[in-house]
Amino acid sequence: MHLKALIISLFTLLFISHQIRSQEMPDDPKMYDIIESVSSSRLETDIRKLAGFGTRHTMSDTVSSSRGIGAARRWIKSEFEKISKECGGCLEVYEQRTLVEADPETRIYEDTYVVNVYAIQRGNETPNRYAIMSGDIDSRASDVKNYTIDAPGANDNATGMAGAIEAARVLSKYKFKSSIVYAGLSGEEQGLYGGKHLAEKAKDEEWEIIGILNNDMIGNIEGVDGVIDNRSFRIFSEPYNSLSSERSLMLKRFYGGENDGESRQLARYVYQATKAYMPEMNPILIYRLDRFGRGGHHRPFNEAGFAGVRIMEAHENYNRQHQDIRTENGVEYGDVIEGVNFDYCRKMTAVNSITLAAMASGPASPVEVKVGGIVQPSAKLSWTKVKGAIGYKIYWRNTTSPLWQYSRYIGDVDAHTLEGIVIDNYLFGVASVGDDGFESVITYPSGVIRD
Repeated sequence: MHLKALIISLFTLLFISHQIRSQEMPDDPKMYDIIESVSSSRLETDIRKLAGFGTRHTMSDTVSSSRGIGAARRWIKSEFEKISKECGGCLEVYEQRTLVEADPETRIYEDTYVVNVYAIQRGNETPNRYAIMSGDIDSRASDVKNYTIDAPGANDNATGMAGAIEAARVLSKYKFKSSIVYAGLSGEEQGLYGGKHLAEKAKDEEWEIIGILNNDMIGNIEGVDGVIDNRSFRIFSEPYNSLSSERSLMLKRFYGGENDGESRQLARYVYQATKAYMPEMNPILIYRLDRFGRGGHHRPFNEAGFAGVRIMEAHENYNRQHQDIRTENGVEYGDVIEGVNFDYCRKMTAVNSITLAAMASGPASPVEVKVGGIVQPSAKLSWTKVKGAIGYKIYWRNTTSPLWQYSRYIGDVDAHTLEGIVIDNYLFGVASVGDDGFESVITYPSGVIRD
């Protein structure tokens, strides 16, 4: 008996020593082609165009052809339509108009139409599954109510909006199993209205959202603290689904998972796609919904029960955010074009593009994942199979590790026992694997196998 236990322990140590890895990505040549196709010059042209509308305040001019949010969103729509024409109609281009009535308790102080502009590139196998990239259309200056003053919003958030348009240009050249949405969301500075409206539409129409990548400021490399960094970026994610039931939250106390909600798994997926195809980049996982006391357009999706993260620069310059254009005591304020690094924006757009491509290429995540093995020298997992998967891979990691460390591909089955792996010492997850090697976002167990 003791000899058997020793053999199992030695096997386990040998297995783990050869399995220390985080979630894998296939070495697909198209991913490198996608990276190379992202153009800093096109991004610069688009960012300058968006900043050139003077202001894109949610309540700014909607009639002018050259100034205000109306002109900006018409231009965005025309760019999506142009891309669609070039790819033979591969994009469905939409406007979502929602009237928000004036409310003195909010930042909407007169009746205003909040208008989202987005394009859908339909998947050829699972068209109702969506990977989403969003940027914000609107901008603001120091006074959030001032809709006439110049507020070019070059970095916040012409960069994210231009990134979504450029991702559409690049990815529209390819076919994917699932759909991709390139979204321009409005009303962010007034209270995250655009995200709320699109999330409500997605829920009403039963979209199966793989994840939303909210890009808010992806063009600045010089922090207000003087740090200059053109390779690092942050991925903000909430710990677990905000719609989690009281019972599921209670179970986390006993079984773990406080750090393993769907949005956090999505953040890890972005991290791994980046390290697989752009290892020179430095993604930083931030275990927080958003920056301290602030908000972004992924939050309404989270609140609707969808996985979503915020992707943004690592070092912010607050002199260039939400500021009137001016110079005081030799310090220049304002979100102007001079504060944008176009090559960094290119890198960030490439990060989004490869992540969207990977998500849209893989199968759905396994469902009804359960784990068991209480007081046993092994861990058991089971799940319900999903369409499009040719097999499944079990991942596990130390309870203090931010990333998945170990994995085992176990084929086209719906249950597996990891011999010699004590359930108490690790956290576990399961990913679906597609026929081309792309994997789903990992699913953390939500149930327990009763032995």
